[in-house]
Amino acid sequence: MQDLAVGCGAGFSGDRVDAALPVVRTLVQRGGPAALIFEMLAERTLATAQLLRRADPSKGYEPLLDLELRPVLADCLRHGITIVGNFGAANPQGAARRILALADELGLPPPRVAVVSGDDLSAAPQRALLREALGGVFDERRFVCANAYLGAFEIADAIRQGAQIVVTGRVADPALVLGPAIAHHGWRRDDWDALAGATMAGHLLECGAQVTGGYFSDPGRKDVPGLEDVGFPIAEIAADGSCVVGKAANTGGLVDLRTVKEQLLYELHDPAAYLTPDVVADITQVELAQLGPDRVRMTGVRGHPRTPTLKACVFFEGGWLGEAEISYAGPNAEARARQAMEVIRHRCGGELSLRFDLIGVSSILDDDGNRLLAGTPAGVHADVRLRAAGRHDDVQVIDRLLREVTALWTGGPAGGGGVRTVRRQRLSMRSCLVPRSAVPTGVELLEPELAA
Repeated sequence: MQDLAVGCGAGFSGDRVDAALPVVRTLVQRGGPAALIFEMLAERTLATAQLLRRADPSKGYEPLLDLELRPVLADCLRHGITIVGNFGAANPQGAARRILALADELGLPPPRVAVVSGDDLSAAPQRALLREALGGVFDERRFVCANAYLGAFEIADAIRQGAQIVVTGRVADPALVLGPAIAHHGWRRDDWDALAGATMAGHLLECGAQVTGGYFSDPGRKDVPGLEDVGFPIAEIAADGSCVVGKAANTGGLVDLRTVKEQLLYELHDPAAYLTPDVVADITQVELAQLGPDRVRMTGVRGHPRTPTLKACVFFEGGWLGEAEISYAGPNAEARARQAMEVIRHRCGGELSLRFDLIGVSSILDDDGNRLLAGTPAGVHADVRLRAAGRHDDVQVIDRLLREVTALWTGGPAGGGGVRTVRRQRLSMRSCLVPRSAVPTGVELLEPELAA
């Protein structure tokens, strides 16, 4: 059977919206069966989407959906390239309706759009399940929503039913690639090695340009050509689950043994037991071979039976986060920034647990207790930006913090400027395992008239 080519159009929410077009052009030029995935749903992203949907029930799907799909939708439909994306986020139905509307705006025939459901565990029957799984940490009063990580077989079912575009909410990231591969190659649920191989192909693709040199680049140590136009990856998946990883033609970046090895191990807790909803993958016997420029073959992935449970993320009200920044420059700038920090600590520290950063002196490597900053002697930095952040259940307390930093403009120390403030609602998250049998999954093909 002919290999299936799967390209990645996005590796996270906020990724470049021009990345998918070179991938699609390459898939079209290559010919043969193909799919395009959009992986846009981190746990943080899903939490943000849930908040957006609470404020407006028509929202909650990927806000860049139009910008991502508009350049490639016509070519994908014309050339039979299946689109699979978790851009449904907290509102897959809303995303599906928007895609139908977008196709209509572009003058395209109505595409067959399917929605994978079942990841949302917020209803009362599932809530009891979550309460049991989380025990005493489940807070009914603060509960917002919960989502389980679904697998690839519902995606495959949707494609087998004729879907040209499959919209999901929370699924495991590699499932976006595994689903089209299952549909194409006809794998059974117990074809463990093939499922594991395609799962790891999905793992290589899921973060977009990370495997093509983006996250790999370190000038002078690991040089990457044309990083300003880095191409996104394409995997050719064979019937046995092995794959060849490459990238979009006529783009920058690179795919070699080093980039593939780094991405293969990325976020992998146990290389012998990578847990996914569909299979437990073992990469300890993997073999990689450089076939040519920007082409690496991966073989030797082994698979073991899937677990009886699925991971679920449970979100609770987390109060408010406030952040405010002000800059100090010139002679004695660092001392003035440190004095401003103490002013804010004195005026707001009684109500808030505060985090301070002196950007230019200490920020990334410090902790919320500022132990690193406290042990750093005041230096001679002439360009320092103070960041103050706090969290609280009462938004009025957060607003006071923002006002106090703004007041430093004239309330001293000298020479402060460029104040910026922001506040946002927070969700806290707990993870747990729930029985697979208790998570109801399904596939729905939308009718074109449902477009809004």
